[in-house]
Amino acid sequence: MQFDPQGVAPEDLSHAGSVVDKAIEYMIEQGIAPISIASALLGGALGMLSRTMDDRAVAGVLRSALASVESGELEEMRRAAGAPPHAANL
Repeated sequence: MQFDPQGVAPEDLSHAGSVVDKAIEYMIEQGIAPISIASALLGGALGMLSRTMDDRAVAGVLRSALASVESGELEEMRRAAGAPPHAANL
């Protein structure tokens, strides 16, 4: 899960991201709680990974995602989007 400030991504990844963004917008408009949206997306992602990778590879993807969080990449994405810092960081 590496933040790419140049926005360079394979075409199918960019397309998939756009579809997910639209789905998120729709769910927000429907009044679904952000934690429910995120939980459903994470569950779907894990389901997809489990159908296409072995458990060791899935664990590697999850470790990479955790490393991104711990290194501050999510905070970088929030700043780039102009979002306020997370409350725990205030």
